Amino acid sequence: MNDVNQECRFFVSYSGVRLPFNLVNPIAPEMLSHRNTFIRAYFDRAGKLSGFDKVVYGEVELSHRYQYHDNGALKRAEIAMLDEEPAALDFDEATVPLRAGISKEGP
Repeated sequence: MNDVNQECRFFVSYSGVRLPFNLVNPIAPEMLSHRNTFIRAYFDRAGKLSGFDKVVYGEVELSHRYQYHDNGALKRAEIAMLDEEPAALDFDEATVPLRAGISKEGP
């Protein structure tokens, strides 16, 4: 993910199971030293969530990266979990999955 032109904000957690995840309970950067777990989220210039990292004891355990169609619908979600192969989901402009299940992305 290109961090240029991205705004970084922090959250306690996320809710829901639909993609993109809904981040909840924003926290100020100066409060991070008091937390073992937090979400580091990136937003584009329009304020749309482009990705996040779930940080646990200083290590990224979960990452999501999102791409959107011109109509604002989710186009692609790339998901990586600690010690697992990254996976990707692609969606049409109506947010219908283009493939059944999660496909593995790799070299």
